[in-house]
Formats: sequence, C-alpha cells, structure tokens
Amino acid sequence: MSENYKLLCHNSIKITGSKTIYIDPFRVDTEYHDADVVFSTHSHYDHFSEEDIEKVMKDSTVIVTPDSSRELAYGLTKDKEKVFIVEPDQEYEVEEIHFSTTYAYNKEKMYHQKSEGWVGYIIELDGVKYYIAGDTDNLKELGNVSCDIAFLPVGGKYTMDYREAAELANRIEAKVVVPTHYGLIVGERADAEKFKELVVEKEVRIEI
Repeated sequence: MSENYKLLCHNSIKITGSKTIYIDPFRVDTEYHDADVVFSTHSHYDHFSEEDIEKVMKDSTVIVTPDSSRELAYGLTKDKEKVFIVEPDQEYEVEEIHFSTTYAYNKEKMYHQKSEGWVGYIIELDGVKYYIAGDTDNLKELGNVSCDIAFLPVGGKYTMDYREAAELANRIEAKVVVPTHYGLIVGERADAEKFKELVVEKEVRIEI
C-alpha cells in the first residue's frame, strides 16, 4: 500500500490510484496540476494554502473543505460547483470517492475549537481506507475509527503530542500508521520516533 501514498511534509499528503488526491497541500515544490480532489481539513494557512492548492489543481479539480474555507475555495475555481462543503461526522461521495468526516478539535487549547466545524477524513480509494486526523487532540469521538492507514499528528502544541497520538493509535483499528505534523512548524523527528515506541499493537506498522 505504501506506494500509493506519500507524506510530502507536515500534514500535506498525496494519495494516488484510480484518482489522485491531495490532503492539505503545503510547501509543494512542483507544479503537478494532477489533483482530481483536494481535501482540506481546516482554514489555517498550513492546511488551506491557496498557493499550494493552485500548484496541484487542474481545471476539473474538486475542492473539499469545511465552511470556514468556502470563500477561499471559491477564489481558486471558476466553477463554484467544484467546491464541496463538509461538516464533521457525516458521509459523502465526490468524484466517485466515498469518504466520511470525523471530529477534529482541541479539548482545552483554543487553536482548534469544536464550534469551527473542522474535520478529519476517512477516504476510501481502491478498497483502501485512509484516515487523516487533521489538527486534533485524542478525542472520545475517534475511538470507533476503522481504517487501513492512519495519519496522526504527533507534534503537540496545536495538536495531540506523541503520547496522546500513541494512545489513539492503540485505540483505533489500522494496519499502518504514519505520524504527521512535526519537523516544520512544531515537533521534531524525535517525536515520531517516540510515538513509534509507544504503539503497542505489534500488528501495526509505523512508517516515518
């Protein structure tokens, strides 16, 4: 499965197969223009970067985003029908891709409030389920997440730290877990390594 996805940096992820998908493209170094769908978890600059979305978009690209980024998304496309607005804890289908949204918020910190309606995604492509947690803490609402590959933030401050992320990894069902959201704005590679040590489920592969 690993040949079908790549963590570009931070929470910027590319998934390829029958469709080409980007999640939160950021610091994109090439003019790809190959995205069928761009998913944004929320409107912060490192998750909805207009400059970077433009580098992966083509004329037919659909942008999936919470309502807080609606106007930003409209500014990137001539066709407003190519902007697909989502909210947490719902199921959707776009461009023949089935996906659901999860809650993504901070329990006590003010950076990502539940009232904003920001999301994580469980995206199914070619029979594989990818969970992208977004900027979130370890929430009770995430305990029933079931996926093949999970992308979990480990950097702390704005999201859960590596300890909390390991707790979530040990709660959910995933075959592969990829730590994210470290090494650029907050967190270090050491956080990813410490996260790996704390994931106790031997059947789970951790990819750093």
